[in-house]
Amino acid sequence: MLTVKSFDFNPVQENTYVLSDQKDACCIIDPGCYFGNERTALREYIEQQGLKPSLLLNTHCHLDHIFGNKFVHETWDLPLHLHENEQPVLAAGPEMGRLWGMPFENYRGPLVFLTPGETITIGEDQLEILFVPGHSPGSVAFYSREQGFVIGGDVLFRGSIGRTDLPGGDYDTLIRSIRQQLWPLPDDTIVYSGHGEPTTIGWEKANNPFLK
Repeated sequence: MLTVKSFDFNPVQENTYVLSDQKDACCIIDPGCYFGNERTALREYIEQQGLKPSLLLNTHCHLDHIFGNKFVHETWDLPLHLHENEQPVLAAGPEMGRLWGMPFENYRGPLVFLTPGETITIGEDQLEILFVPGHSPGSVAFYSREQGFVIGGDVLFRGSIGRTDLPGGDYDTLIRSIRQQLWPLPDDTIVYSGHGEPTTIGWEKANNPFLK
């Protein structure tokens, strides 16, 4: 059984997630910690809970989701897992940070590519990798079939969808990803998004104006 802990980090108010089992295994998804106090909050939570991070995952590599990659890598010696299509997005992060007035040092460690349809393991729990491009060319989501939740990145929000006006974004691709990959999930599936509050698949089917 996984516990989902979220942090609201950086000026863009990005949701960073720590998923942990009932022993001590955990993974860190989209570490957006930009300021020193945010990095401290992430580290202290993990240490106080007695957790041992085993995975660093990115749903996608827009700058607000990767600010903390370097910190996590250096603190817990974890390589970055991402979809291979996100490599140019990751590489563009520092330049985007400069343009947005948020300079940062990018992750420069090894890359491990995620394969949609396969699973990743946290202790004895598994997450299925769903390929959901459109907001970004290599966006993925992490689905817990047993517990009924999905870590969706910036694909689907409560009452909204991810923006598609950034490089590599495509509106039609995003809508197709949501309908083909997320809509088949049970209606009570909780969606933990990259920004804002959680929602459910059923609520979005009934209320999301972009997907009527």
